[in-house]
Amino acid sequence: MIQVYIAEDDFRVANIHEQFLKKIPEAQLLGKASNCQETLKAIQEQKIDLVILDNYMPDGLGIDLIDDIRTLSPQTDVILVSAENDKGYVEQAIRKGVKGIIIKPATLERFVSTIMNYIEGKKTLQNTQDIDQHFLDDFFGVKLVQKPTIGAKGIDPLTLEKVRDVLTGNTLGITAEKMGEQMGASRTTARRYLEHLVTIEECYAELAYGIVGRPERHYYMKKD
Repeated sequence: MIQVYIAEDDFRVANIHEQFLKKIPEAQLLGKASNCQETLKAIQEQKIDLVILDNYMPDGLGIDLIDDIRTLSPQTDVILVSAENDKGYVEQAIRKGVKGIIIKPATLERFVSTIMNYIEGKKTLQNTQDIDQHFLDDFFGVKLVQKPTIGAKGIDPLTLEKVRDVLTGNTLGITAEKMGEQMGASRTTARRYLEHLVTIEECYAELAYGIVGRPERHYYMKKD
C-alpha cells in the first residue's frame, strides 16, 4: 500500500483526483493540501510515498516545491498534474526526477494508469534481490539496437540478412561451406559474411574436430 498526498489549490479538482485514487486498491490517501506550505508541513509530519502535485499554487510553483520535498523527505516521489505543458517545464520536471506528468484535465484512465505504472515500478524494484543489466534495461525501458553494418566493406545488407536467417535456423551451428551452399555463394564469400557477424558480436565461432582432416569453424548465432 502506497501512501499518497494530493497538493492542489482547486478543491474541485482535488476532489476529482481523490475519487480517481479510490479506484486504485493499492493506494491510500493521507490528506490534501491547497498550497505549498501545507504540503511541506504534511511532508514533515507524515510518511508519504507519493505527492500528486499541481504546479500553480497560491504561494509558489509545484516545480520549485520538488526541491524542498526532496530535502525534507528524499524517499517521497512526485507526480505532477498541471495544465502546464511548456517544454522547458517538462524538461525541468524530468531533471528533478518526477515519476510522471499528467496534463490537465486528467482523465480517469490516464490518472489511474500513471499511478499504477508508478506502483508497479516501485514493487518491481523492492521485490528484486539480484540486479543485473537485463533487469535495468527492462526497468528503464532500454531497447538494445543492433550494431550498424552499413558501410562495412564488401558486405551487402540484404545478403547479410539472409546469412542471419540461415544462422538462426541452424541451432547446431554451420560451416562456411554449408552456409555457401544455402545462400548460393562461394565458401569464401560465406566465410566473409560469417566473420563479419563474429566481428560485430552477433554470432560466435568454435572449432569442431572431425574424424579426419583439419578442424572446421562452426558458426552459431548468439542468443538474446
